[in-house]
Amino acid sequence: MIIDTHCHLASAQFDQSRREAYVEHALREDIDRMITLGARPDDWEANTAWARQFPGVVFCALGIHPDDAHEAPEGWADRLSRMAQDIPLAAIGETGLDYFHGAPRGWEPDSFRRLQQNLLEQHFDLAARLGLNIVLHTRDRKGSRSFEDALAIARNHAGRVRPVFHCFIGDTAQAARIFDELDGMVSFTGVATFKNAPVVAETARWCPEDRIMLETDSPYLSPEPLRGRMNEPAHLIHTARFIAASRGMELDELARATTQNAETFYNLDKG
Repeated sequence: MIIDTHCHLASAQFDQSRREAYVEHALREDIDRMITLGARPDDWEANTAWARQFPGVVFCALGIHPDDAHEAPEGWADRLSRMAQDIPLAAIGETGLDYFHGAPRGWEPDSFRRLQQNLLEQHFDLAARLGLNIVLHTRDRKGSRSFEDALAIARNHAGRVRPVFHCFIGDTAQAARIFDELDGMVSFTGVATFKNAPVVAETARWCPEDRIMLETDSPYLSPEPLRGRMNEPAHLIHTARFIAASRGMELDELARATTQNAETFYNLDKG
């Protein structure tokens, strides 16, 4: 059994009238649990609805994506805390730093980056208060500034909150810093299967067995041989097979390791 540790089931790209079908597709491929990420306050309820409908199969994590930092409403952390009392959360996030996209209208790039950084600090504080770990997004147009800044912020909370750098596309040196400096994790998407992403494949091959998890980031980033199609949790099996083969492992071995890692990091009920 394999856990899809990061998907966006409330996305408009998923036909919400076909929820049972998406779950059935996943279970048919031995993807037995999924974590759906809410990245805006206006989609939090939609994500928790999935978890309520499929208890023990779909879990959720909630946060505010860095691209939407300027739209974070006053009192968002208090609202999220109240929601966490009503339905258990797997983690805080998706949050992080995104320097790939330009600043929104009315914002200077430097000031918007500072806003993202402040929001990320608030997410770490909230995660610490709730006793949860955190899901980080970092993205740069060039270089690795968002990664370095997120690493620095995460170091302020080392020992209290563990991060996972989701959709990890960094090299082995960056991964080693996450493990050594933060006791953190990385998770890999279908990008690892892309022919134009050899660095990601190499990092997935190199990572210690107890530090990696698997995800789709669906509806985005379908793996080979489905690249270009809408992604869904069932497609994680292709990424899992590719990474297992590249590491010289049986699929069942990789499934056991990544499942154990996810159960521990996200405090999931054992399947």
